[in-house]
Amino acid sequence: MARPIAKDHDAKRAAILKNAAGYFAAHGYDRASVSQVARACGISKSLIYHYYDSKEQLLFDILHSHLTQVHDAVTAVSCHGAHPETHLRHLVADLLMTYRGADAEHRLQLQSTTALSPQQQQDLATIQRTIVSIFATAIQDIAPDYLQDAPSDLRPLTMSLFGMLNWFYLWHQPGRGLSRSAYGDMATDILLGGLERLTAQRAQPLA
Repeated sequence: MARPIAKDHDAKRAAILKNAAGYFAAHGYDRASVSQVARACGISKSLIYHYYDSKEQLLFDILHSHLTQVHDAVTAVSCHGAHPETHLRHLVADLLMTYRGADAEHRLQLQSTTALSPQQQQDLATIQRTIVSIFATAIQDIAPDYLQDAPSDLRPLTMSLFGMLNWFYLWHQPGRGLSRSAYGDMATDILLGGLERLTAQRAQPLA
């Protein structure tokens, strides 16, 4: 007979993921042991293994859960029609809000993904590509004529926006300087201003 799932299973799993992410980010995934993670979580090593077969599987679930939350947030935005520029602003704002409180997960995504198996890396990359595609489509909708003539510019534009957003956690100090919302507007304005300038340059007649 299968063992029933405890009512607090999901809550315990979420707590393990959050505390383990913090420990891995602070001490380094490669140097951390399951015993150390268990102590940081305030639970026994055996309980960690009740949820995860290995440290690698724990790291994968941390990153998969984080990226799934980001994916679900931006997908929800994409389900509502809006002016293209407004749509992009909503995407940027929701992305930054989803990043809030997830600095450890974000650091692990940028630094420790290579510790996973090729299949696990591929699974995460699939989610990431979908997220990037949602933003790329939004940018395409803002300047369809320009990007039809210069399709190779779409990826650099999209990844430049992610470059501004993904490193926000490194320098942002909560309660000081720009809020997440204000920075999201600034980053969007920078992209839109650059896109407008590129469009104007392409429209100039040849001498």
